[in-house]
Amino acid sequence: MNDQNRPGHGWAVVLRRQLARIVGGQPGGGYTDVYELICCDCGDHPDLDYGQVPPALRQIRGPYPFATGIAGYERHVERHHRQQATTSQAARWRRRLTRRGGSLSVTAG
Repeated sequence: MNDQNRPGHGWAVVLRRQLARIVGGQPGGGYTDVYELICCDCGDHPDLDYGQVPPALRQIRGPYPFATGIAGYERHVERHHRQQATTSQAARWRRRLTRRGGSLSVTAG
């Protein structure tokens, strides 16, 4: 996915080798042997060091061994794709109802 308005060179979700540390927004000190999942859609930013992100984002980030990171990446992307599809479908229904001047009601059956 490439979107020029997103942080991190257009990445929405990326699995990358975890940096030893970030200095001034740049990698410093090399890399570790584990991987981290960074999701800009969740509010994370690839220029932030692991210690600079809130605990909820650390839960997403990992760290993960490579195979676990790949599986986590796939699940995370699938979850976002499913949420976006559901949101898009709901928006289409709202537009249809608005154009028709209709309303939506739910009755117990």
